Amino acid sequence: HVQLVESGGGSVQAGGSLRLSCSASELTVSRRCMAWFRQAPGKDLEWVARIGPAGLGKEYAPAVRGRTTIDRDNAKMMVYLQMDVLKPEDSGVYYCKGGPFRGQGTQVTVS
Repeated sequence: HVQLVESGGGSVQAGGSLRLSCSASELTVSRRCMAWFRQAPGKDLEWVARIGPAGLGKEYAPAVRGRTTIDRDNAKMMVYLQMDVLKPEDSGVYYCKGGPFRGQGTQVTVS
């Protein structure tokens, strides 16, 4: 059972930046496509970005494309989400997901 732990969330003003991190408990995640999702209060879970196992094949949701970069370091079993020019609508709980596994999330609040 792979454990994923997100960190790096917080409260920022609009226009600011955050770098979210996702730490995995097993090296097997290096063979998985990893993704970030988010959920705002009262709204459905929304896909944000994904990255292939080797760090290629990066894709972004239209709402964040151009302001967001997903990256990974397989040796450190880490996945990152750099978010710039944050908007209030980016607020929500951000989750890291790999296969059937998902972390507990980290809160992002943009005001």
